[in-house]
Amino acid sequence: MTDIAGRTAVVTGGGSGIGEGLAKELAREGAQVAIADIILENAQRVADEINASNGKAIAVQCDVCDRDSIYAMRDKVHEELGPVTLLFANAGATSFDALMDMSDDDVDWILTVNLHGVMNTTRAFLPDMMEAKGGHICATASMAGLLPGWIPVHVPYSAAKMGIIGLMMNLAIEMEEYNVHTTSYCPGGVATGMKANNARYRPDRFGGPGEGEVFVSEESAAVAASQAFFRPEAIAPMVLDAVRNDRAFAFDHPEQRVHFRETYSKIVEACYDATEEWEEQHGRPDANPHGPMLVRE
Repeated sequence: MTDIAGRTAVVTGGGSGIGEGLAKELAREGAQVAIADIILENAQRVADEINASNGKAIAVQCDVCDRDSIYAMRDKVHEELGPVTLLFANAGATSFDALMDMSDDDVDWILTVNLHGVMNTTRAFLPDMMEAKGGHICATASMAGLLPGWIPVHVPYSAAKMGIIGLMMNLAIEMEEYNVHTTSYCPGGVATGMKANNARYRPDRFGGPGEGEVFVSEESAAVAASQAFFRPEAIAPMVLDAVRNDRAFAFDHPEQRVHFRETYSKIVEACYDATEEWEEQHGRPDANPHGPMLVRE
């Protein structure tokens, strides 16, 4: 079990959407919260609202695409709140452009903010948890990462979000001796301002902020239209329940289990079946006598 009350938590992307919902629920459940966001005014608004409700929060500017910015944020949190044993690596960005219609900057931004941002934020705060012999990291992935064939025209985003799941699951094994747990939160439909405000969060190195809405293809829009969208404050307690119980995943739409079964039971199992059929017809390859080392004799 991971206690929430009395801990220091960091929420990246905490100035709006899912991050705001998580930050407020963490404070309601007794954590002191550092709200990190690339737009400081957004983070400050959320911190002010938490403090006005008798919680404790600070606002910190942070661009998770920039390692130096992450470490500067960590140092400020240490100075004001002390060591961190709860991390919600939530900052991200989206895109629904076809891969070959995207510029190099487009692709690099989506991969950097969604995957490298989580990796680097995790690396910044792991020493606190390892020293404390306990902690929890919850990273916001996506159903588009768990089921990368579900939502079309989402290639770099799906790749990055699937990478988060691999990161969290493998890190859990590495951190077992330190009693540090991980959770991949895979939103299945949460109402946020990302579609309208996504471009505002784009760092200068990837072309700088913009004002336009995210273009959503007809295929992706059709998938979205079939889903119920929940408010961030409604799903935050569900995510914290998964963290409290040290679950590897947090979901918010249990009915989407059918898509998981279709992907992994039908597609993946069928591929294993095909491999078995190949071996039945052609025989199983001989094992390499030197194990993983390839030696040409």
